[in-house]
Amino acid sequence: MNASSPPTDHLRATADAYDGLADRYAEFARGSLASMHLDRALIGAFADLVRGAGPVLDLGSGSGEITGHLHGLGLDVSGVDLSPALVAIARRDLPDMEFQVGSMGDLDTADGALAGALSWYSLIHLPPEEVPAYLAEFRRVLAPGGYLLLAFFEAEGGPVTPFDHAVATAYRWPIDEMAAAAAGAGFTEVGRVLREPVTDERFQERFRRGHLLMRADGRAES
Repeated sequence: MNASSPPTDHLRATADAYDGLADRYAEFARGSLASMHLDRALIGAFADLVRGAGPVLDLGSGSGEITGHLHGLGLDVSGVDLSPALVAIARRDLPDMEFQVGSMGDLDTADGALAGALSWYSLIHLPPEEVPAYLAEFRRVLAPGGYLLLAFFEAEGGPVTPFDHAVATAYRWPIDEMAAAAAGAGFTEVGRVLREPVTDERFQERFRRGHLLMRADGRAES
């Protein structure tokens, strides 16, 4: 959904929830990659694959923490997020970068315009039945051979399961099921990483994290 389209009730509720916690969320996200060694390595591998190939979009960019990191890795990257308050923080903190308010399910981006896209825990609040359509939208905006990096909460042997996320209800996915959904949208898996929760002075993660690096092959789904 681009900024000119009216949000659905579900999207509006999610945006409102993040707007209400925007300052706290931004503070929590600030510097969060410092203790996420595997996460940084994965983002670095993604950056190596797309650097110089064209623009990259951070889907669900929040306060811009990951977007700024990608920019520091030499990518031509911009961000889109549903929360106007978080986009305002990102624009304030990263004034030389572009951030737009909008839904990653209806992007204001031409077909095949991107070399890469990153969805870093941005699918987690979607009802499971909506995820395939979002993945198809990600495929639409990627050029053939472009890369998508997904990060999400992993179900650890269980089915797709809702849980009480601090902002709004979120879902944990079996990594095989998420990979199958991406394949159905026109992606080929390049690699996957499962990591256990990080526990340190700042973070007390509850759940295993899933990561999928996917390549857009052939023609986008219509």
